Amino acid sequence: MAQPHQRDSETASSLEWFCLRSQLKHEHIAAAHLRRADIEVLLPQIRFKKATARGPVWVTEVLFPNYLFARFNWRESLRLVHHAPGVSKVVSFGSHWPTIPEESIHELRETVGDSEVHVISQTVQPGEHVQISGGAFHGLKALVTQVFPAKERVRVLLEFLGRQTAVEIGADALVREEAPRKRL
Repeated sequence: MAQPHQRDSETASSLEWFCLRSQLKHEHIAAAHLRRADIEVLLPQIRFKKATARGPVWVTEVLFPNYLFARFNWRESLRLVHHAPGVSKVVSFGSHWPTIPEESIHELRETVGDSEVHVISQTVQPGEHVQISGGAFHGLKALVTQVFPAKERVRVLLEFLGRQTAVEIGADALVREEAPRKRL
């Protein structure tokens, strides 16, 4: 039987980074099981404020939905990694399992930090477009005209009842206007 993947003996004995596809919304489960098996894992995430009817809430999402990275010895641990709970497969192209360059993993780690979570700042600046979350103006879009850091309040310009109105509102009630997200 032919080897499913050809590598020289020097590379085969070392630890390398691979991309794993998780089961739908099971990235955290896959990462936890792999870590328990002493496999090094990188699961980059982002944390941001999202508008809801009850007001803004902080949410954390994985940076690459359904994907995570694991560092392991391909020859010794491929079967263990492939069959770990939450893992759908090790990403491959036919009978080739590509590795992720160490530099790419290093850059991701620098971005997300040791906690693997990159927090997107919610401080707003004059000229930014925002959405009001919660309260009487919930869902309205506005333009920030002035920021009062000491009061933690912001003056925004919004269109209300057919005319533009300047309103002072708590900075914690604002969420940066989201660009439409593409889903694959």
